[in-house]
Amino acid sequence: MKFTQYYLDCLSQASYLIGDQTTGRAVVVDPRRDIDEYVTDAADHGLTIELVIETHFHADFLSGHLELAAATGADIAYSEVAETEFRSRKLRDGERISLGSVELEILHTPGHTPESLSIVVFEDASDKTPYAVLTGDTLFIGDVGRPDLLASIGFTQDELAEKLYDSLHNKLLRLPDATRVFPGHGAGSACGKNLSTETSSTIGEQRLTNYALMAPTKEAFIEMVTEGQPPAPSYFVYDAILNRKDRDLLDEHGQPRALTLTAVEGLMSSGAVLLDGRDPEDFAAGHLIGSVNVGLNGRYAEFAGSTVPSDTDIVLVVDEGFEREAKNRLARIGFDRVVGFLQAPLAVLASNPEKVRRASRMTAIEFDSRRDGVAGLQLIDIRNPGEHALGSIDRAESIPVSQLRDRLNELDPAAPTVVFCAGGYRSSVGASLLRHAGFSDVSDILGGYAAWTQLAHASGSS
Repeated sequence: MKFTQYYLDCLSQASYLIGDQTTGRAVVVDPRRDIDEYVTDAADHGLTIELVIETHFHADFLSGHLELAAATGADIAYSEVAETEFRSRKLRDGERISLGSVELEILHTPGHTPESLSIVVFEDASDKTPYAVLTGDTLFIGDVGRPDLLASIGFTQDELAEKLYDSLHNKLLRLPDATRVFPGHGAGSACGKNLSTETSSTIGEQRLTNYALMAPTKEAFIEMVTEGQPPAPSYFVYDAILNRKDRDLLDEHGQPRALTLTAVEGLMSSGAVLLDGRDPEDFAAGHLIGSVNVGLNGRYAEFAGSTVPSDTDIVLVVDEGFEREAKNRLARIGFDRVVGFLQAPLAVLASNPEKVRRASRMTAIEFDSRRDGVAGLQLIDIRNPGEHALGSIDRAESIPVSQLRDRLNELDPAAPTVVFCAGGYRSSVGASLLRHAGFSDVSDILGGYAAWTQLAHASGSS
């Protein structure tokens, strides 16, 4: 058996290649849109990808089933309750798929979504103990899939939580303890609230350590998994719907169009967003007025999807040579409206100082010394509610960065505003979004809440 996990750190997303090297037959599970790695690995091991299995309609990324099917001729498969605009094979609960000696068993495990399935992997069809189970977003390491996403239209979170409990206890937890668990996501994903940094485990380990699996009753389980979930990024519903549709394919080798400053300004005047993917420090040192900063070195697609509307043209500003990477990473969440990139951005900034702005960033010490002298200060904690609940700067209002764009009307654009997050990446995103929206006096705190707590401990204050 050939079994490979592909883990994408920037989206905390896992996909899988499973093949039988005696027959050369293989499947890919939950692929991303840039598919070359799967195709190359399969060819290198003498495998032919015959089937693409999706564990559910993903909300956090746009899956590559259509790209992989077009490249290999593979069929696309979902659980039998899933309806797609494109041709897809319907997999029944309990159905077995033979690749040769290697065999897969399909388990319908609704809860995160109605159509969710899991895939039990047998290295040999005669084995009593499975090699592994791919659990999609039903069971994570340390957590379970959240049942409250709007992607599951027509179901309440309690109804889905009840289905999730049954799927876990009546299907997955009946597998032998030695069965390896390979989930669809890890820590950092908004598809759960307590995901581990580990990318695999076993059924036995999860039975003993996963908080959700230790709930004494179904009612307690429902309460546990429905409270305290992080806000879902605004693009989640867009992706969940788009994953059902027939759509254009990604050309992952295609290069965005180079644009002059004049062309960029024309596009911005027509509503395009200038998305600056440089690090927050470089952005703060100088950027084109009106641009939004989402650093390419962080969770780029996720936060771009939280700040830029899905129906908006995007112009990229990135360090030279990273234009295609930025385009492809946005495409992973279905943001295909990249109309080009600013050519030679550093030279443009240097030769057009009247069109450049520096971003105000202050240390925790500077903020502490000045805050009481600023009348009408708006202090915004853009971390998730769970982070805010564990401690925040006094008098800070909690508006998670994923909700900021939709809650601008709660804030005064003329008031002096300070934004902070945990360490400084998200605060640069949020502060630049506020400036883009017309807020006149915006700063963020270098080092974020971590720097503030260090200052508080050093001074002996709370």
